[in-house]
This record gives sequence, C-alpha cells and structure tokens, in this order.
Amino acid sequence: MTNTIKMFATFMLVALLFSCNQPSPVAKEVLPKEPPKVAGLVEKVLTKAEQDALTPDMVIQSFKEGNARFMNNDLTARDHSAQVRKSTNAQFPKAIVLSCVDSRVPVEDVFDRGIGDIFVARVAGNFVNEDILGSMEFACKVSGSKLILVMGHEHCGAVKAAVDDVKLGNITPMLAKIRPAVEAVDYDGDRTSKNAAFVHMACESNVKNTIEQIRLQSPILKEMEEEGAIKIVGAVYDMDTGGVVFL
Repeated sequence: MTNTIKMFATFMLVALLFSCNQPSPVAKEVLPKEPPKVAGLVEKVLTKAEQDALTPDMVIQSFKEGNARFMNNDLTARDHSAQVRKSTNAQFPKAIVLSCVDSRVPVEDVFDRGIGDIFVARVAGNFVNEDILGSMEFACKVSGSKLILVMGHEHCGAVKAAVDDVKLGNITPMLAKIRPAVEAVDYDGDRTSKNAAFVHMACESNVKNTIEQIRLQSPILKEMEEEGAIKIVGAVYDMDTGGVVFL
C-alpha cells in the first residue's frame, strides 16, 4: 500500500511539473496588428517637372477642388512623415497664399494641400510689406510658384479694428496699412464694425488693395504676371461655411 501511495504521489508531482512547463493559452504573446492600409494615401510631394507643367489657372482650379473637399469633410489622406522626408532637400510649391493670422483659417486644410504644396505668408489683415513682398518674389521668381493668392476672411478682427481706427501700441501702424482700403469703400451708411455689411465691403476692398500694392511695389512680380508666368488673385474665406469665394 505504501509503495502504491508513493508511486501515485510521484506520478502527480511529475504531472504537475510537466504542466508548468507548457505555455498557457493566456500567456501566449500577442503580436501587435499592422495598421490598416489607408486607401489613396498620398506619400509623394510635388516635383520640379510637375511644377513646371502647371499653369496659374490649373493651380486656381486645384484650389477650388481642394476647397470643395474641405467643405465636404473629405480631405486627402496623407503620410506626412513620408512627405517630410521626401521634401527635405528641395521644394517646388504651386503657389504662395497670403492670409490673415486668424487661427480659424487653416490655410493648407482649406485648400486640401499637403507638405511641399504651398508657401503661406500670414499677417493680421493680409496686407503686404517689404518682407512679405520679398517672400512672394522668392516663392515665384526663385522657387517657381505659379500663383499669388491674397485671401481675406469674414469677421476679420484686423479689418474691424481698422474700420474703427483703433489706436494701440504697434497695432496702430499695422492698421494704417489697412485704413486706405477702408476709406476707399464707397458707402454712405454706418461705417463702423457693428455693420457687418460694411465690414464685408472693407474686407474685399482690403484684398483688392493688397493685390494693387503687390503690383505697384514689386516690379518683378508685375512683370511675371504680365508675361503670364503667374497670376495674382484675391479671395475671401467664409467663416460660416468654410468656402472660399474668388474675387
């Protein structure tokens, strides 16, 4: 009997030790799943050959189509990390956009553009000065961009401040660059920021004045436009819809 008990105990011990050496289903290593492939994922960036093949009108059309996608919440899927790597040594953007600094106007998203697609210059009230004109000349004359787009926007705080002739620190000389556009509006009604209709007219007038100043202050850009190498156009971004209206 004693030997039988000893044999049974030995058997149970061996069985227990054997079971400890077996991998538990719960303890199996779970390998991370590969992320799902995104259909239509864009990794490439614009090349010089592709930039050279563009015309100003083609760029404008691509902006209109991109803005339609933005309004429909159908932005292009892009591998930004790949685009960063592929644009490290060179860039061949289609256009330069002059926009207000307003945080509610995400320029690249508004036109569904990716890394390397556009230059963006921003200043409150989207006016031009020597630095921005130099940036535009670099974008077009040096880097081959085909379009200059001056884009204002509805409910622009800088335009409203210029309408009311606000005086405050460095804002005062900044607004002085917008005031001529406000004064140029032919309107007999309420000429304050409380009048949305007048503010809209001032916004459009400011875009047109900026375009005029580009032509007046940059012989390089004026000549390029006259030769058909570039176009200088204006637009207003609608804060309520996300749409861009070209003037």
